[in-house]
Formats: sequence, C-alpha cells, structure tokens
Amino acid sequence: MKSKPVTLSDIAKILNVSTVTVSKALRNHPDISPETTKKVKKLAEELEYTPNLIARSLSARRSNTIGVVVPKIAHFFFSSIIETIYKIGMEHNYEIILTVSQENAELERKHINTLLAMKVDGIIISITQQTNKYDIFETVSKRNVPIVFIDRVPFLDNINSVTIDDRGGAFKAVEHAIKLGYKKIAHFAGYTNINIGKERLQGFKDAMEKYGLEINPDWVIEGGFGEEFGYNAFMKLYENKNLPEFIFTVTFPVALGVYSAVKELGLRIPDDVDLICFGNAKIQEFLCPPLSCIDQPTTLLSQHAMEILFENINNQDEFKPKQIIIDTNLILRGTCNRSHN
Repeated sequence: MKSKPVTLSDIAKILNVSTVTVSKALRNHPDISPETTKKVKKLAEELEYTPNLIARSLSARRSNTIGVVVPKIAHFFFSSIIETIYKIGMEHNYEIILTVSQENAELERKHINTLLAMKVDGIIISITQQTNKYDIFETVSKRNVPIVFIDRVPFLDNINSVTIDDRGGAFKAVEHAIKLGYKKIAHFAGYTNINIGKERLQGFKDAMEKYGLEINPDWVIEGGFGEEFGYNAFMKLYENKNLPEFIFTVTFPVALGVYSAVKELGLRIPDDVDLICFGNAKIQEFLCPPLSCIDQPTTLLSQHAMEILFENINNQDEFKPKQIIIDTNLILRGTCNRSHN
C-alpha cells in the first residue's frame, strides 16, 4: 500500500510552526532564522519531502520552472546549449523542463502546450526544420509567457531571439576556401524555410559572387541538417560523376554524412574532395582528417538567452523584445587548410 506524500503541513505540525514558515525556510527566505531553516530542511530530508511544483505554481505567481524545446539532443550544438541552460537555471533556483521535438512540428506544438499547462515562467526554443506555422507562438504570447528563440527562429517581428551570424559565418568559410584556390565549390544546404538554412546559403552565394565564381546549381543541394542528408547528397553527386573540389556543409552532422560516404567509396579527404562545416564539436578533432569549421559560441548563446528570459520574466510590463546576433570564429584543422593547385 502506497504511503501518502509528506506535505508542508506535516512538517509544520511536527515542528510546531506555521506552513508559511516551513515554505519560506525551504526557499531560504531571509525572514526565517538560520536555526529554523536548518531544522526545517533536516526534517524535510528525513521525511523525504518532495515539493509539489504544480501546486506551488497555482498558489504563487511563479513556478520557478523554465521550459526548453530543442529539435535534438544527440547533437553537440544542442547538448552544449542545454548544459549551460541547466547550469544557469540552477544558479537562479530554477528547474529546467526539457522537451525534444525530434524535428517534428506537431510534436513541437504538443510540447509547447504541455509546458503552458505546467505553468512554466518562460520558454526557450529552437524550432524544427518543419516549422512553418506560427500560431502556437501567438498562443504563448497571449498567455503572457515570455519566450526566447535560439539559433533557429521563426520569421516573425518583435520576438526575443539569440542567433549566430549565419550569413557572415558562411561567407567566412567559403571565402577561406576560395583563397586556398578552390573554384568548384558545392553547398549542402539545409532548408531555406528555416533561418539558418536561408542565411548560410546566402553567405555562400555572397562569397562566390564577391570572387566572381560561378555557382553550379547541381552543387547547391537542399535536404536538411542531419547525417543522412550529407551521405545521400554526396552519393548523388558521385553517381552522376559530378563531384566538386570542395563542399561547405550547413551543419556538422551533414559533414559527418559526407565523411561516411567518402570512406565507403574509398576516396580521401582532402585529396579527392575537401570540406568545411558550420558548427563545432569536440569530436571533429578526432576525425581523419580533423574537420575545420565555423565555431558557434554555444555558451555565449545560452547565457544571452537566459539573461533575456529572466529580464522578460522580471519586467514584463516594460520589457521590449531583444534580438542578439553573435559573431563566429573560423577554426582550421586538417581540412580546408592547405595550398590548392
């Protein structure tokens, strides 16, 4: 038979204090003496008391929870962001509720509705590659729940967003390849209905145009942000006997797909084809050859997102939406890093 969960009232009766005192002591409120706080916390631990966050959110104006929605977690970029968000949340006494949309727009919508039902104080989200309807974000706004979009953002006005300089970073990567002497350059793009796909494609085009290089439409392939796309795109060009000298991929997983295809075909990087990707992961150093990239400062991105969210939560009446764009760095390793004849 299940035992009933311990409540604030149970602790209060044993210690002969009010439930308000117990509640405040558990939250380290300055009104409560250190001695009482210590007693309350000791007993709460002994009785295995677990706070009822939903009940707290109904009785208080805040739940001290933040909802996070990301497309994937098996991805260095997003896992790094989540880790920093958790760390900052803990420092501010906030619980983080993580949801994963798995690149599915309907699942993303379901997660947002669940987070709203849980009365989260705010939401941080990176939208899916499928997301093209924005009414759910209007619902969030009508409920007065602050929301910050990171990395992948909808094409909406007056939103909080923290993004990378995708266009500038892509330009930086392709310009470096051109300066090495590459002319036959391909771009394995994402989807242009998503800001990162659109902006990185534009950065590629900017560099090619600046240096007077022709863009071969067969070498600009749209198809997503994952490994499977990179693998399939490379195989398609190989089967058509139409390989470029150099490939700029929209993400690291797409580049990983290229590595897989190249290895399977018995080709070599950078001798048969060279490449660079947008996005940095520690594992890139251990690839053969190590992969050069455009680095996205994930810690900085997460910090800015949390700062904006807290500011929005604490000052809703006077808060004005903020858009922050973070610069990128070119990191050279074993690819895209030699003189080309």
